[in-house]
Amino acid sequence: MNNYRLKIQYDGTRYRGWQRQGERDDTIQGKIEQVLSRLYEREIEIDGAGRTDAGVHAYCQIANFHLQTEDAPETIRDKMNEYLPEDIRILEVKQASGRFHSRLNAVGKVYEYHLLKKGCQDVFSRKYSWQAEQELDTERMRAGAALLLGQHDFKGFCTRASKKKSTVRRLDAVTVRETQKDIFLRFEGNGFLYHMVRILTGTLVEIGAGKREIESIRDILATGNRSLAGETAPAKGLTLIDIKYD
Repeated sequence: MNNYRLKIQYDGTRYRGWQRQGERDDTIQGKIEQVLSRLYEREIEIDGAGRTDAGVHAYCQIANFHLQTEDAPETIRDKMNEYLPEDIRILEVKQASGRFHSRLNAVGKVYEYHLLKKGCQDVFSRKYSWQAEQELDTERMRAGAALLLGQHDFKGFCTRASKKKSTVRRLDAVTVRETQKDIFLRFEGNGFLYHMVRILTGTLVEIGAGKREIESIRDILATGNRSLAGETAPAKGLTLIDIKYD
């Protein structure tokens, strides 16, 4: 049985996120499994590296599945793309080692959040960005971002924190990049909790808008109190950029 590694790109606008939900096919995982299973006339399950939320996009999602076939990886890719909807594309199929697992072997993930500055409406990116309602001070946002670096308990920056699983994560880089009409927040770390990037974004936006103090980051990390953090930014502005492996 061969183990295949997929590189996937998708527009998450009309999907309920990555993870399969029962018999529904309005998830990314469900749609891909449905196509693969019909193509090869057997039940095929795929494992994804990250479970993106409903409405979140992916520039590079990694997944793997097992299949015995004589088809070349390029043929598998082309067959899948023929039947998948246009908002899901298989960019690459490679044969991986038998021990490769897209999620368990991942050592890091990169997400990017796209903000449109106040007054900079853009028809063509409206589905992939959050429109700022106030002027944002990016230097204040960078100062807040610096306090997030390193290993911390990010319980206060997530929802549905599990009592059984650790909420400790490591952020290796948080960058704030500004153009004439855009602000891009990029988060690189060893893993992310449920809604974590969107809550981090909402908190940094409030700092940039002058609605909260920069030092409030320390209080949220110290207490783990979600109510002290900012709002959860809309899903549409978030994109999974990359999955890192050794």
